[in-house]
Amino acid sequence: MAKKRIAILFGGTSPEHDISCMSAWFLLRNMPQKYETVCIGITRKGRMLYYPGGPEGIRSGAWESYADCCGCVFTTDESKAGIYKLLNDGSASYLALDCVFPVLYGKRGEDGKFQGILEASGIPFVGSGACTSALCMDKGFAHMVLTAAGVKMSRYITVRRDEKLDIPSLTAQIHYSFGFPVYVKPACANTAGGIFHAASPDELERAVKMAFVHDSKVLIKEAIRGRQIKCGLIGNDASNIQVSPLGEIKMDAGFVPETPYESAPQVLEIPTFLPEETAGKIRRMAVRAFEAVEAAGAASADFFVTEDGS
Repeated sequence: MAKKRIAILFGGTSPEHDISCMSAWFLLRNMPQKYETVCIGITRKGRMLYYPGGPEGIRSGAWESYADCCGCVFTTDESKAGIYKLLNDGSASYLALDCVFPVLYGKRGEDGKFQGILEASGIPFVGSGACTSALCMDKGFAHMVLTAAGVKMSRYITVRRDEKLDIPSLTAQIHYSFGFPVYVKPACANTAGGIFHAASPDELERAVKMAFVHDSKVLIKEAIRGRQIKCGLIGNDASNIQVSPLGEIKMDAGFVPETPYESAPQVLEIPTFLPEETAGKIRRMAVRAFEAVEAAGAASADFFVTEDGS
């Protein structure tokens, strides 16, 4: 029987390009031998390349200059699920694919755009579909859906770039709703896209303007102090969701809120100790969130556990 051909899609234009490449390297090193793998990389400028080299080239970043790389495109003809390699002589060569494993992060990676292309192509792929990916990437929409599903979320205020930035009015809303300090986050960017801390009204305007560099919609969120707990989930529907042991992100003792989160010294401790009642509640809430957004494949649900046990 012919091996199933799995395409690993990596790289991308987001600030997490290097993390994606490391993830692809790790995945290729651990892919079961029963599969044939094909590597498709996306450069920081957005060019999609068929890469026939080995995993180490992806890890080092040398893959982009590999001599036998060539451009490629996904076909949206469902009768020919795969890619066309755009050869240097101007011709195109078709390569059928059985599945695509996206290892992409951030905008144009996790936000539903590539998932939509893959859905149109008819190629099965790992992970959630276009609608779920877009929903989970937008913190504002995700908050609304999860709150409606009974998942307790942090309080927030939304501001948009095309509206007048009225700092006194925003300050009054913050004082009324949850108070300072706050975290200011672009709605559709991951951690590497910028999370800004504002300890007082004097710091708010700068934080909002910096967040607007990354997105036209920004969330001002209450600062929750507590243990940071991670819960992994795997499954394709409500009947087969598996929940991982809980882990805890532990910051270095010298961490201060003003430090960019992605550069903060941290370790992930798995498993972590929590009272069973609290751990069980987190696992149930993670499953509820997974179902509410109709996730598929794998997901990570993050929680804060505060001193009073919330």
